[in-house]
Amino acid sequence: MPLSHAAARGSILMKTPNWRQQAGRRRLIVLCAVVGLAVASGLVGSLIHPAHPLSSRTANGPFSYFPSE
Repeated sequence: MPLSHAAARGSILMKTPNWRQQAGRRRLIVLCAVVGLAVASGLVGSLIHPAHPLSSRTANGPFSYFPSE
């Protein structure tokens, strides 16, 4: 006769995630990768093109052909 308390003792084995849990994890990984890439490119873009040098240039109109005009 097996003991009923034997099953409650010891470490609990983890179940393998089903396909819905795996699909949810994949979506979360893809979402985190996209957000991480967007943050990294925004950081690199802000380091390459700082905002303050634009104020020293003369403003060009939308219809000026030559930049000096």
